Order: sequence, then structure tokens, then C-alpha cells
Amino acid sequence: MLGRGCTAFLERKVLLTSQYFRNLSISSTLEPEKPLVKTDVPGPKSKALLKELSSLQQAGSVQLFGDYNKSIGNYFVDADGNVFLDAFTQISSVPLGYNHPEMLTAFEDKQNLQELINRPALGVFPAVQWPNRLKNVLMSVAPKGLNSIATMMCGSCSNENAYKAVFMWYRNKQRGTKTDFSPEELTSCMLNQQPGSPNMSILSFEGGFHGRTFGALSTTRSKPIHKLDCPAFDWPVAPFPRYKYPLDQHVSENEKEDAKCLEQVADVIEKYNKKGNPVAGVIVEPIQSEGGDHEASPDFFQKLQKLCKEKGVALIIDEVQTGCGPTGKLWCYEHFSLPSPPDVVTFSKKMLTGGFYFNTEFKPPHAYRVFNTWMGDPGKLILLERVLKVIKTQNLLDVVNESGKVLKSGLHELEKEMPHLINSVRGRGTFLSFNAPTTECRDKINSDLKKNGIISGTCGELAIRLRPALIFQPKHANIYLDILRKTLKSIN
Repeated sequence: MLGRGCTAFLERKVLLTSQYFRNLSISSTLEPEKPLVKTDVPGPKSKALLKELSSLQQAGSVQLFGDYNKSIGNYFVDADGNVFLDAFTQISSVPLGYNHPEMLTAFEDKQNLQELINRPALGVFPAVQWPNRLKNVLMSVAPKGLNSIATMMCGSCSNENAYKAVFMWYRNKQRGTKTDFSPEELTSCMLNQQPGSPNMSILSFEGGFHGRTFGALSTTRSKPIHKLDCPAFDWPVAPFPRYKYPLDQHVSENEKEDAKCLEQVADVIEKYNKKGNPVAGVIVEPIQSEGGDHEASPDFFQKLQKLCKEKGVALIIDEVQTGCGPTGKLWCYEHFSLPSPPDVVTFSKKMLTGGFYFNTEFKPPHAYRVFNTWMGDPGKLILLERVLKVIKTQNLLDVVNESGKVLKSGLHELEKEMPHLINSVRGRGTFLSFNAPTTECRDKINSDLKKNGIISGTCGELAIRLRPALIFQPKHANIYLDILRKTLKSIN
């Protein structure tokens, strides 16, 4: 049954106003007490909207249509009035849930509103306040040791442009102190030929996902549907660790898995160097997300970084999904105790804007080389500033860790109770997942969770993943676990 505050709220089809929500805590009674599913999922209104949208574009990926005037906190309300506890949050991209009071007031300030509507070409005509925005917002949470920033729009273009920066860095090392280009380089690049368009590559890992734009797609290795029919670069791939669970019962096997994968990374780098397509960079997710939520140990990442340094290769950490707190630290790689920062860290999703952090040596010496018209959006930094404020003032990293412990321990209990349906519980913070025995069983669990009022996601062939907002409390974790238990028992 919905709380009285929530019932009144849902019955009013109004936009939420700042005065109503000012100083409202994340435990607001306006949030529902629990999910409420009143129709089939999807319901008749969602089906009608899907039919309409499908007449305009390929909409086969659409699951539900949201009523974002009524969605609140950790709860998503669909077009049919069904109320779901959202443990997926728009593919891990909503840091503070829906209609958070800090976000609703962001553009009441006239200056902020003007920045939103007068969206500049940041690479050419940035606003006078732009340098301070970068320093006070993005650089305030920069990975330690990285002193430069490039802003972009999304995760794919963040990785895409990070690759360009790495290739330019690699070529600058080869040129030495020379920064001018030869006439041959200038003319040959226009023909897509060497030396202006040299052979170089980015190494990625089996199961990795780094985006759907053209260069990023050559490093994406998660699903064939992402890549079919698109020409790809001859770029190398290496195996990413596939651990046995529980981790504490398979220490020796997983250490051997780390060693085997690292050995193959070294071999692939040498192979591509010898064939005249040298590896300029290695890109890796702290936790492989789309590919199945595969994780690797701090020791693996420490040795991977050491290997990259020995080979003269840049290490790119893709924090598009893991960045901004869902693993209990602002950046997931902080769990790995690396002796020095990664060379490049890319981000998007919960950071609301896209981009990448790097050191000065990766800054191209010429203008217009890492460039596009907008290079991000000042409006997103205004919102991100609010997000970072709430993370700090409401200790949301502590909330993530506390809720993560409740979730993970509860998942482990279910794993023991119904091992034929759930196994391999893993992850950090609330960035968690578990496996089902088959793809069909996994999809059945995920579908039935939705019918029971939970929005979750899938990844890889077997995994169900959790991607709740940072305001996901232990009480929400318990609701999730109760409904998951009910769902599993109905399959059982």
C-alpha cells in the first residue's frame, strides 16, 4: 500500500516545485512505501505508445514509458501508473533518483538558466565562468594525480576522443621534440595512408564494452549485435579474468587466472608491435558491465598498469558506468591501490556529462585535434555540481556501502537457499550482480521481477545486474531482496 504522502502526490499531475521540496531529505515520505503494479507489464498505455513510436523509429529496445512528473526518489512510475522500485536507473545514469529537490531548483537561478539556453561552442566561445566551472566541479573530483580535463557529451565519445589523445601522445613520443608535421604526413593523412594515418591500435578485453561510435566499437567485445555490419579496425583483444565464486574458496584458481590473462596481454602487445600495428593504449573497465559484470582483483590491475608502463603503452580506465560512487568510492579504480594514477580516466552516466581526465603530456600541442562543436554542456555541470554537493553533505558514499552490504549479504543468503537459480554473487558497493544457470532462466527472473515491481537489468549471457541510485537506502535493499526471493520461489 502506498504512503498517504505518495498517494496524494501521484494523484496530482503537476510539475514538482522547488518551494515544496526545499530542504526535503532523501527519506521523504513522498516516496512510495513499496512498488505497486496495477496492470500487465507493459500495460495498455505503454503498448499504445510503443506502437506509435515504432512507426517513427526502431523502438524494439523500449521496455516502458516513464511518467517523469510522478516518478520520485528510487521509484519509477510508468505510463500506466505502475510504481516500480528502480534498481537499474536508466542504465546506471541517475545518481540521485528522480526529481531530487537539489536538481529541481538548479535552474531557478537566472545565471544558471542563461548558461542552459545559451549553449556555447565550448571549444571556441566558452562563457567567462567556464574555467571556474571546470575547476570547481569536474576538477574537484579529478582522479588523484590527473591535472587536465576534456569534456564530451557521452561515454562513447569520451572513449573515442581518449583514443585520439592516446594516439597523438604515442606519435609525439616517436617524434621527440619535433612538433611540426612533415609535408608527407599532411598529404598522406588526407588519403588515409601512412605516415599521416599510421598503423596503431588500442587493446581491449573480451567482454568489454566501450561504446557504439566507430572507433569505440572496435574495442567493444560484449555482444555481436553491437558490431554486426560495421567495418572494424585491426585492434587486438586479450582475455579478461573469469573468476570462480565464492572468491574466498577459489583463491589459487583465480590467481592463476590473473596470471594467464596478464601473460596473454603481454604476448598480444608484442605480436602487434611486431606486425607493425603497435599498441598505443590499453582500455579496461574496473568491472566489465555490459559484458557480464566480470571483475578482477586489485593485484590484476596493479600488474596490468606495471605491464603498460614497461611496454610504453597508455592505460585507459573506463569509468563510464562505475564512476561517481556506485561502488562505494567515487572512482572504482581507487579500490585497486594503484601505485600511480592511470594515464587516462573516462567518465559519463552518473557524472551527467562525458569526458576524460589526463595529465598534461596527453594534451595535444595543436588546437582542433580533440574537438567538436559543443564539447559537453555547461548545463550538465550545473547539475553535476548539485549532485556532488549532495554526495558530500548527505554522505552518500557511506549510504552506498551500507546498502551494498545489505544487498550483498542478502544475495549470498539467496544463493545458499536456491543455488539452482542464483550463483556467483559479486561486485562492490551497490554495483552488484548475480548469475542464473541459463540465459532463459535469467531472462525469466528479470521479467518476473518487473511484473513484481522491480526494474533491474541484465548483462552478458547469465547476469542480472543492480544499478540503483546513490540514495538507495538499506530499506530499499530489503524491499528488493524480499521481492527477489518471492520471484525466485515462484520459479522454483
